[in-house]
Amino acid sequence: MPVLVELFTSEGCSSCPAADRLLARLAAEQPVSGALVVPIAFHVDYWNRLGWDDPFSSAAFTRRQSAYAALLGNDGDIYTPQMIVGGRTEFVGSDERDARRAIEAAAKQARAFVRVFPADASTARVSVTGVAAGADVTLAVIEDGLVSDVTRGENAGKRLTHTAVARDLVEAGAVDAAGRFHASVPFRSGPGVRRIFAFVQDRATGRILGVSVPAQLPRPR
Repeated sequence: MPVLVELFTSEGCSSCPAADRLLARLAAEQPVSGALVVPIAFHVDYWNRLGWDDPFSSAAFTRRQSAYAALLGNDGDIYTPQMIVGGRTEFVGSDERDARRAIEAAAKQARAFVRVFPADASTARVSVTGVAAGADVTLAVIEDGLVSDVTRGENAGKRLTHTAVARDLVEAGAVDAAGRFHASVPFRSGPGVRRIFAFVQDRATGRILGVSVPAQLPRPR
């Protein structure tokens, strides 16, 4: 059962490399029986003012984390590293025990059926069935194997490597009254080797209702 594992992280945060390594390990080893970990690392931008501009950061990712803070009752507080599994369970992003426990629980939840097919290097066909009307459908573009040599801030002098870094996040639309969604969705591509996946999320609670298996994009020409 695909399970969405979101990590909110930053190259400016000295506590984040351990969480980045955990996300990479979960993705590579797939250690939870019955679950397919679908990872995504959102690099937030609020650390940038403290000495290092994270090249993968985005204000949009900070807004996503802030929205979770409201939904999960965190009184608007956001922090890094934070891991959120299934849109409902949050914890310190370097805690492997909590991660495994949350992934195992999320894999037991009923899921919508979500599929994504790359039409070309900048368009995907997304299909969703088996979910209540009104749920939000999102397309994510992720990239592996990214490396930064950090020269300032808390991680100055370190070479950091990243897995499943969010490169684009597209609000594709909403599930219709019949519980379906079918659309061609454009997204931003780039020179790196990237993957895409789609997920369905309950607007009121943040719960992830379904996730597709990631698909490899065609190599750029």
